[in-house]
Amino acid sequence: MSILIYTESENGMFKKSALELASYARAIADKLRVELIAVSFNHKDHQTLGAYGVERVVQISDPSLENFTALTYAENLASVALANQVNLVVLSSSANAKYLAPLLAVSLSAGYASNVIGLPESFDYLTVKRSCFTNKAYNTCVLDNDINILGLSTNSFGINENHKEILVEDKSANLTKTNFEVERIEKSSGQVSIADADIVVSGGRGLKGPENWHLIEDLASTLGAATACSKPVSDMGWRPHSEHVGQTGKPVASNLYIAIGVSGAIQHLAGINSSKVKLVINSDPEAPFFKAADYGVVGDAFEVVPELIEKLKAFKS
Repeated sequence: MSILIYTESENGMFKKSALELASYARAIADKLRVELIAVSFNHKDHQTLGAYGVERVVQISDPSLENFTALTYAENLASVALANQVNLVVLSSSANAKYLAPLLAVSLSAGYASNVIGLPESFDYLTVKRSCFTNKAYNTCVLDNDINILGLSTNSFGINENHKEILVEDKSANLTKTNFEVERIEKSSGQVSIADADIVVSGGRGLKGPENWHLIEDLASTLGAATACSKPVSDMGWRPHSEHVGQTGKPVASNLYIAIGVSGAIQHLAGINSSKVKLVINSDPEAPFFKAADYGVVGDAFEVVPELIEKLKAFKS
C-alpha cells in the first residue's frame, strides 16, 4: 500500500495547498506505515516536499503540460497510481483538483470524498468527516473501494514539517488525451492567491468605484493577504472575475476573511462560510453580513480602513 498526492505549483513555487496535502498525507502514512509519493508536473525543486514528509516524487515534464488540463493530468496521475499500487490518493480542494477528481475516480474505479476536514476516523473502511451544504453541516462518509480519493478542504489541517530523505524519479508524460489547448488563463493581480491565503481582504460596492480599490490592496499588503471581491464588483468590471468569491465564484476557506463594503448576499456567504473568522466593515448596521460575522465594525470604510492600516503598521514596527 502507498499514498499518492498531486502537488500543485505556480510560478515555480509549490502552492500552500501542496504543503498542507503533504502534511496531511504524512500523518496518514505514519499511522499506516506506508510510503508517501507525490506527483508534480514541470517542477524541478522538490526538496521543499521532503521537508513536509514526502519520500518519493514522480516528476512528469512536458511543455504541453504547462497549463492544467484535467483529462490529461488525470490520465497521468492514474498511470502513476496503478504503477505504484496506490490505495489512497489525496487532492486539494482547488478548482483544478475538483475538475480532476471525478475523472481520476473513473479511471481508477475509486471512491471519492470531497471537502474532507480531518484525518480518517477509521481505516477498516475509510471513514472521513466532510463539510456539506455550503459548510453549514457535516457528514460522515465511508469509502470501501480498493482505491479511494480524498479532497482535503483548504486550511482544514495545517502545515507541519516532517523531514524525509527524498527520491526523485522522472516519468515520460502520457499525452494521448490532450485534445484541446488553453488559450488564456486569467489571474488576479494580488501577490497572494485566494486559494492559498490565510487572510483574504474582500471589497464590495461600498467602495464606490475601482479608483478606491487601493484601500483593499493597502490593507492586504499590510496583512500579507489576498484580495477578493463580491460578484457585483466583478460584474461591473472593477476587478477581474478571478477575484470574485462566493457560491458562483471561488470558495474561500481562509483563517481570517475581512469584508469591506460587502452587504452579504446569501450567495456570497455560502462561498466564504468555511472561513474561520469573519470581520465585516460596513456603514449599514442592517447589512446581512453582520448576522454571519464574528466581528463587525459599523463605520465608513474610507475612515475605518486607513486608521486600521495605520494601527497595524505601528503594531508590526
